Amino acid sequence: MATNRILAFVLIVVGAILLFFAYQSSQSLGDQVTEAVTGRFTDATIWYIILGAASAVAGIGFLLFGKSPGR
Repeated sequence: MATNRILAFVLIVVGAILLFFAYQSSQSLGDQVTEAVTGRFTDATIWYIILGAASAVAGIGFLLFGKSPGR
């Protein structure tokens, strides 16, 4: 397996884990209260969402458009 594919899978898994943490964080009582009062999630939750989505998209991009040795 090429190094690019391994990196792509690692990025996808890390992105999925970060998005899971974002979901768990957004369902916490403190985050629910903050969202009800301010209309926004906490900064930590927002960073989990941003970094998780960016990592997953980068991994999918590497997987689809990355160079492979046979091409």
